[in-house]
Amino acid sequence: MTTRRSFLKTSAVLSAGLLMGPKLFAYDKKYIGLQLYTVRDHMQQDAGATLAKVAQIGYTSVEGTYSGPGKFYNVATNDFAAMLKQNGLVMPSCHYRLGEEKVNGQMQPGTILNGWDKAVEDGAAIGLKYMVCAFLSPNERGTLDHYKQVADDFNKAGEISKKAGIQLCYHNHDFEFIQQDGKYPYETLLANTDKDLVKMEMDMYWVTKANQDPIALINEHPGRFPLWHIKDMDKTTNRMFTEVGNGIIDFKKIFTHAKKAGLKYFFVEEDKCPGEPYDSITQSINYIKSNLV
Repeated sequence: MTTRRSFLKTSAVLSAGLLMGPKLFAYDKKYIGLQLYTVRDHMQQDAGATLAKVAQIGYTSVEGTYSGPGKFYNVATNDFAAMLKQNGLVMPSCHYRLGEEKVNGQMQPGTILNGWDKAVEDGAAIGLKYMVCAFLSPNERGTLDHYKQVADDFNKAGEISKKAGIQLCYHNHDFEFIQQDGKYPYETLLANTDKDLVKMEMDMYWVTKANQDPIALINEHPGRFPLWHIKDMDKTTNRMFTEVGNGIIDFKKIFTHAKKAGLKYFFVEEDKCPGEPYDSITQSINYIKSNLV
């Protein structure tokens, strides 16, 4: 039975949340994330110092890159986990490769097709909730039939990661929206992957660069996009990367569809910055705090 006391207590909690701003209810997680590719040179030079600077700027979560068996940014899994904790950061998501393309004639370790069990084990050890295939090289794309094979590879990898409590995702660029036989490869990936085993990390810049509508994709595939890359496009004819809020992408409108997308985490990313990346990610987070969260 609901007593007057419990009713008042519940009402007070809800009222406090609303007073703090209804935006808090727009998506499931409160973290403001950074894809560490944006500061990749700094990460290679000194991962610990870079994470400290990222946290100082105000980011509370990061998305990283797996270096291979037992390492993130060439730092042992346990040591990297300690760095994150020391700086008050969480890393819910990390990027991986398919691994079909050989390097110097050798299969790449720590990829979906080579050593995935170990990659999942390391991901679970560091606390990942999402493992993301970041990119398909030109040699890993091919025909629609090949994309169906890739989708099958994703389904198998997603079954393995799911047993460890980790969701597999795929991160798009723009090449998935080049039509083949009247169809987009992205549609083939969506149609041929199990929606519970394989979800999508939508990169807002690349979707826009491909002349697609992020909101239309969300409406067509609700709940399929738990991760977003918040990356803006400048106002020049070159349509290059720019700081969030400095370009043409209407993030305010897109964020109103966060619930339908199934958004859990988002990450700022700027592949190329005009100057010091720390300056760019500071500008982006200031806009996000003032306008999106």
